[in-house]
Amino acid sequence: MEPHNHSSPAEFVLLGFPSVGRVRGWLSVLLLLAYLFTICGNMLIFLVIRLDAALHTPMYHFVSILSFLELWYTATTIPKMLANLLSDKKTISFSGCLLQTYFFHSLGASECYLLTAMAYDRYLAICRPLHYPAIMTPMLCAKMAAGCWTCGFLCPISEVILVSQLPFCGYNEIQHIFCDFPPLLSLACKDTSTNVLVDFAINAFIILVTFLFIMVSYGRIIGAVLKIKTTAGRKKAFSTCASHLIVVLIFFGSIIFMYVRLKKSYSLNLDRTLAVVYSVLTPLVNPVIYSLRNKELIKAIKRTIFRKGERASSTHHRLSTKVLPPCQC
Repeated sequence: MEPHNHSSPAEFVLLGFPSVGRVRGWLSVLLLLAYLFTICGNMLIFLVIRLDAALHTPMYHFVSILSFLELWYTATTIPKMLANLLSDKKTISFSGCLLQTYFFHSLGASECYLLTAMAYDRYLAICRPLHYPAIMTPMLCAKMAAGCWTCGFLCPISEVILVSQLPFCGYNEIQHIFCDFPPLLSLACKDTSTNVLVDFAINAFIILVTFLFIMVSYGRIIGAVLKIKTTAGRKKAFSTCASHLIVVLIFFGSIIFMYVRLKKSYSLNLDRTLAVVYSVLTPLVNPVIYSLRNKELIKAIKRTIFRKGERASSTHHRLSTKVLPPCQC
């Protein structure tokens, strides 16, 4: 093979869903609506929690950070996916591909750590309620949130560096809906077993350790809740954790199968479907799960909306009833 073919290509071609054909327009509309709903829903939750003093608790502090994270998590992939659906040119530069991969994995790892912190918060609130206010202080919440972001953005650095040093052949078509490590490794012209092993080790540590910690926390939570004698008490305790557990199962269920494996790929269509689940579906359902299943958050949203409406109404009333000064003729 020619030496000049063993180099980093100037750009890649994202094939996405090549078989959508005539339904590409409808698919782009659905994806756009999902993206707009994700932005509006997560932004609403973030702003309501920040503006309503009644929600300034550790649990809602982490929920607001999760909503903020989802805004950036979806921004790394969905806009480019929309552009590729609407355009015949589906290219992305080599550096742009690496940046997309880095930020997507950084934010995904940050979400894993953040969901773990949320599980720990619920464990303390239910299993150690008397010590909860003293342990989960605002300072600890801030440190945990900062740790989640820092660890998340440090984790994929070694993977990105290893991929950036790989030689690629002339074939530059990525069989995926966005840039990711598995499809990039499949285009390399040399043995990528080291890359696959490093990816597996890092992903297994991040995903499996955090998921195990979450499951242990919820195992203890369930054990503590079952000891509550009153039905109303058990129902209230479960309701505070059900939303978080649903998000955990949807998110981790897809990424475990996608990233904790030693093979590069099982099925292209399966990989694309799983990518839609954890990159589009999970951020989409988060606002629905956290709002519709949370009466306190729904009340806060109503209070915020009505408060804004009352302010606008009172301002309009003052302007309309203001007496103009007499004309100085």
